[in-house]
Amino acid sequence: MNKAAIVAFALATQAESSNVAANPIRKVVNMLQGMQKKIEAEGEKEQAMFDKYMCYCKTSGGDLQSSIGSAETRMPQLESDIKAGEAKKAQLDEDIKQHQVDRSAAKAAMAEATTLREKEAAAYAKESSKDAANLAAVAKATTAIEKGMGGAFLQTGAANILRKLAEQRQEAELVAFLSSSSDYAPASGEITGILKTMHDEMSKDIAEQDAAEAEAISAYDSLMAAKTKEVNALTKALEEKMTRVGELAVEIVQMKNDLGDTAAALAQDKEFLADMKKNCDKKSGEWETIVKTRNEELLALADTIKVLNDDDALELFKKTLPGAASFVQVAESSASTRSRALEAIRKVQNLDRPHLDFIALAIQGRKIGFDKVIKMIDEMVVTLKTEQNDDDHKKEYCAKQFDQADDKKKSLERAVSDLETAISEAKDGIAATTDEIKALEKSIKALDKAVAEATEQRKEENEDFQSLMASDSAAKELLGFAKNRLNKFYNPALYKPPPKRELTDEDRATLAAGGTLAPTEAPGGIAGTGVTVLADVSQHGAAKPPPPPEAPGAFKKKGQERTVLLQ
Repeated sequence: MNKAAIVAFALATQAESSNVAANPIRKVVNMLQGMQKKIEAEGEKEQAMFDKYMCYCKTSGGDLQSSIGSAETRMPQLESDIKAGEAKKAQLDEDIKQHQVDRSAAKAAMAEATTLREKEAAAYAKESSKDAANLAAVAKATTAIEKGMGGAFLQTGAANILRKLAEQRQEAELVAFLSSSSDYAPASGEITGILKTMHDEMSKDIAEQDAAEAEAISAYDSLMAAKTKEVNALTKALEEKMTRVGELAVEIVQMKNDLGDTAAALAQDKEFLADMKKNCDKKSGEWETIVKTRNEELLALADTIKVLNDDDALELFKKTLPGAASFVQVAESSASTRSRALEAIRKVQNLDRPHLDFIALAIQGRKIGFDKVIKMIDEMVVTLKTEQNDDDHKKEYCAKQFDQADDKKKSLERAVSDLETAISEAKDGIAATTDEIKALEKSIKALDKAVAEATEQRKEENEDFQSLMASDSAAKELLGFAKNRLNKFYNPALYKPPPKRELTDEDRATLAAGGTLAPTEAPGGIAGTGVTVLADVSQHGAAKPPPPPEAPGAFKKKGQERTVLLQ
């Protein structure tokens, strides 16, 4: 209990004590009734805390169960997607190897065909040159013989070529003619006929060779075109599939990471859910014990109040207690009480508690005007107008930026059309990731909210506990002091005198010299008893507790600290 509360309580009790005659039994009854109200108030507060804790158990448990179900559904899908991706990647790797083999084979076939074509072309050129020389020699011999110049022809180089040709063709008569030195008699016409026949046959052979060469060239060109097309197609397929393999490798790694994260999150969620269920069940059992114990204490207080308020009991107390008996004789004016209360408030005003200023003003009968508040509001209006003008300028700037962004967007949209195929493949993954992000954001928000509520609730519990313990301890000590003081008069055998003063060496020396010791300082505290109430512990704060919020603690019977008055 802080000093401000003590002052307020003192003012209230002072007003009451001025109108009601002091009576010990009535005070005991009033104290018991006050305890009864306090227990009921604490019960309501703890009931709200318990309801909040149970709400946390239900809502957080539902969110965790939903997250666990989502993870359990997603993990098999991720495993299936990983297996499918790995299988597809393996197939693409095999396709790439086969494409590389096929492309190498096509290039080798092109090189082989080119080498063969070069050899065929060289052979054709050599054979064509030879056939042309032979054909020219036959034509020249035929012309010379027909003109009667056979002897002159035999002396030429063409005759030697023709002779070798005749030997190859096994033309005996022609060989004999070309080997003789006599002139030929053209009347027979045999040699001329042979030459003409040879010319015709050679011309036909040359024509067939030209046709074969042309056909070989056409076949080579067709083969090279087909192989070039095949190589280009294989190269393009290799590039596309190698790109796809790289993308699949990245997707597989991402899916494996996602699977690991999901598995870890699932294990944590299951562990947290199990702990939460265990704690919630434990708190539910403890709450039943708390409610039962509180009801028993309220019943005991009610029975005690009923006994003390009974008419026969009151008659008995009137006979055994004088009407003027009282624990404390109060003879103090309200003005003196207000003065002491004001002095107590001024001593603690430096603790940064604004509500104490209002209490002090209320005690002095003063009021505070709102001139400064109105002035601050007027200044705030001016500031808001300035900010509105700034916002208008920012709006114009933003509109200009929007126009520029729109132009850039249109330019980008034309480029995006070429990437529609890749985007369509990534849409499923983006949708799944978006759902996961939303679920995680929802879970994070719920956890943040729960942590904030738990922290605030724990702080309040700690402050109430510290205040209650300080007040209860002080009250217990004060009642013990009052009882001991009464025992000094009514029952000296039970009186416990204060501890004797221990003399120091200096004190003994003073007494030995015939001097007197300085009087012992009177104890401070409430009414000079030495009993004090600790300052409000809420000033110092409390350590931040972990979630979930704390449930009501173990129940303590308040009557156990105050029944000394009934002994």
